Amino acid sequence: MAEEKMTGTEQVVQPGQLSVEASTTSGVHVITVAGEIDHHTGEALRQALDLSGTPRPRVVVDMQRVAFIDSSGINVLIAAHRALTEAGGSLRLAAPGKVVLRTLSLVGVDTVIDCHETLDQALTD
Repeated sequence: MAEEKMTGTEQVVQPGQLSVEASTTSGVHVITVAGEIDHHTGEALRQALDLSGTPRPRVVVDMQRVAFIDSSGINVLIAAHRALTEAGGSLRLAAPGKVVLRTLSLVGVDTVIDCHETLDQALTD
């Protein structure tokens, strides 16, 4: 299996795998995702998005390095959006690539969850 090197980081993600990293920027939880979000890998993202017990959680998912998302990945995002909204928080998606954005648009996720072209826009809007 060939490895895919990601620009701007030392991390290598093989096709069919998912890397999820969490950080905080100005009080916003940033979840950086790389690889493919599907029924095999979605649990890692679901766990990262579970901020139960955090008052008014604001979350941005940086999707710049996501190559693919299927319906189970979309369900993870919708469930997280609902949970975060019910907790008085928010969920935003940042920098989805063309393939991922097309999938999000086809199923209408971009009308439910705020999508931004860049991480900076998602953090400041």
